[in-house]
Amino acid sequence: MPTPIKEAPTYYDEVRRKGYSRREFMQFCTMLAAYMGLSQAGIAQIAKAMQQKTRLPVIWLHFQECTCCSESFIRSSHPMVADILLDQISLDYTETLMAASGFQAEEAMKNTMTKYKGEYILCVEGSVPTDADGVYCMIGGKTSLQILEEAAEGAKAIIAWGSCASNGCVQAAKPNPTSATPIHKLVHGKPVIKVPGCPPIGEVMAGVIVHVVTFGKIPELDGMGRPKAFYSKRVHDTCYRRPYYDAGLYVESFDDENAKKGYCLYKVGCKGPSTYNACGVTKWNNGTSFPIQSGHGCFGCSEANFWDNGRIYERASAFPGFGIESTADTVGKIALGVTAGAIGAHAIMTNIRKHKMITDLEKEGRKSEQDLENT
Repeated sequence: MPTPIKEAPTYYDEVRRKGYSRREFMQFCTMLAAYMGLSQAGIAQIAKAMQQKTRLPVIWLHFQECTCCSESFIRSSHPMVADILLDQISLDYTETLMAASGFQAEEAMKNTMTKYKGEYILCVEGSVPTDADGVYCMIGGKTSLQILEEAAEGAKAIIAWGSCASNGCVQAAKPNPTSATPIHKLVHGKPVIKVPGCPPIGEVMAGVIVHVVTFGKIPELDGMGRPKAFYSKRVHDTCYRRPYYDAGLYVESFDDENAKKGYCLYKVGCKGPSTYNACGVTKWNNGTSFPIQSGHGCFGCSEANFWDNGRIYERASAFPGFGIESTADTVGKIALGVTAGAIGAHAIMTNIRKHKMITDLEKEGRKSEQDLENT
């Protein structure tokens, strides 16, 4: 009698094998459902999918990048992200995390491409250099473009992790000496999910993977190819400093009193009003903080060409298309209506008081000078 073939373990099987409880598993599903913007029913859908579905075959390539996307993923606030998702999806091929190397590593990728043709997900971290016949980034004697084209041919979908893969990032900054190119400009006929950020948030990356596992399809994307669940709102819209922006209260320099009071960082270069990302909601380090909360303005790292969009600590003069938020100098007066009038009146009275104070100080200074001359 032939020995029955053992079915591949499901995600939930791996969860239990690694010592996680049912309660921890459900907490994990709840966390991801919340980050993905799903309703209560979404929790049950994720749990059911991970209990019934086997490992998603994934090839994870690395090109011109610093590996910060992988670092972000494995340091997600919930240990199950790295311990279950990444551990299970990385068994096929990923240069930086798989145990195999050399011939064995290349063989693992070829086997996945053959066995799971049309089913596997191709994840790409990093931009692809196309200048000088691609010699700036080669693996095993092949250019990164050759490797990308081979791996993309049989992929079900492609995920471009981080800003390097999504828009070229710093490698593509002027003068772009290697002709660094984002993935969507090189792969055609396949859906490409952009997950920009330098790096993207680990929970966002996990959410994209879990969406594909749960629903068997890519998440809904915006006009730029980014998952709407995570990139539909500006950092500005979910920033706890937003009321200060609306009131026209800004940090003028990082060491002034306004900075200590937590006022808006727009005037010292914050790009939150033009950056679409989930930083203000999801945050980093187990939901502890994000750059603006730590006192530093948003770089706009999830937006294309952020490296060439002016100086980091210099405010943008305007945001075309954002109506009343066209400039920071007028928003306080326009956005708040009657309240803005009160703010303006307050500002006028403050200036009058300041002017009087300065005048008094000048008089005192002249008097002191005269006293000194008379002594």
